[in-house]
Amino acid sequence: FPGLADVSISQDIPVEGEITVPVGSHSPDEDYSTLDEPVRDTIMRDLKAVGKKFVHVMYPRKSSALLRDWDLWGPLVLCVSLALMLQGGSADSKDDGGPQFAEVFVIIWFGAVVITLNSKLLGGTISFFQSLCVLGYCVLPLTVAMLVCRLVLLAGAGTISFIIRLIVVVAMFGWSTLASTAFLADSQPPNRKALVVYPIFLFYFVISWMILTFTPQ
Repeated sequence: FPGLADVSISQDIPVEGEITVPVGSHSPDEDYSTLDEPVRDTIMRDLKAVGKKFVHVMYPRKSSALLRDWDLWGPLVLCVSLALMLQGGSADSKDDGGPQFAEVFVIIWFGAVVITLNSKLLGGTISFFQSLCVLGYCVLPLTVAMLVCRLVLLAGAGTISFIIRLIVVVAMFGWSTLASTAFLADSQPPNRKALVVYPIFLFYFVISWMILTFTPQ
């Protein structure tokens, strides 16, 4: 192009704007990658996250703590633990065995999926897996109730034992229901909350009934 030959390469040409990259303008978290951390640190971080969610369930309040960083590790551990403790007992009949591992596992996860679909169809604002996370973590009180019932049954299966188990199961049933509704209430339309709470009530009631009617073989 004519005229460019007269421009010296060493001559300072003013440039509009800022082209330098400021140092420290972004947080260290943006450059942090979990691919570079040790496996032990990854496992410990995940365990701490699961433990914090357990604490939120045991002290339920209206919060989005279980919704921000959802995971299914806690629900999986609770479901497996509850299924193992319920396996092989006799329920309602001396001839028929109690619910097997697969039956309990399917009942819990299928129930959680149905409730989640119901919530989404009614206009819920949370994702599918966020709802599964909340419902799964809120099984924790009922898992504790199952553990207490197993310990009480070691001392005998009389009337006093049944009353103690009934009180524990009813208390933990209420705890699970209140905890789940506390986390899910704000994600539902105000005029449809009852339609969401009712299936949750039935879901935890079925699990509570299996726990209450459990007697070892």
